[in-house]
Amino acid sequence: MKNHRIPSFLIVLMFAIPLLQQSCAPKEEKETNPSTVTTSEAENKAAFHQVLNTHFEAISDRDLSSLRSTLSPRGDMQLILEGEEIIDKVDGFMEYHAAWFQMSGWTMNNTVLNSRVGETMGMAVVEAMYREPERDGKPYFNRLNVSYDLEKIEGQWYVVKDHATSAEKSTDILKGEE
Repeated sequence: MKNHRIPSFLIVLMFAIPLLQQSCAPKEEKETNPSTVTTSEAENKAAFHQVLNTHFEAISDRDLSSLRSTLSPRGDMQLILEGEEIIDKVDGFMEYHAAWFQMSGWTMNNTVLNSRVGETMGMAVVEAMYREPERDGKPYFNRLNVSYDLEKIEGQWYVVKDHATSAEKSTDILKGEE
């Protein structure tokens, strides 16, 4: 019977090849530190809400310049209001608000009901309470559901869509009493 010996260089190759494959294989990306991700996500969400709050304050203060700073620098914007045609572009949005801001006595308070913020797009659903001290001799209110879409452009959040619909108006209540 013949002695079948495996040459020693083959034995070395059997162990060396897997080691070579391992060292030549592409490195897996390091796992991200969860605290870094959370901080980054938290900062992103905070920046989103800061722009949204600046937008709300600009409306309440009737501050066209501040309002404009919250809108897309590319000019893309949609304002969708109940019973009206869609107002496209930042210029149309600003014209609408310039006319509205000329009216006196109204107030608007906003409450963010929920939001979802991604890397470059975010949305918020807001309850807005619009009030006038007097309309046709009576106090007037309009409780609205508003959805806002914001887009991150060159690292900054901007409002690109405002879609508002009335949930309840004081005039609706009066109609029911007639």
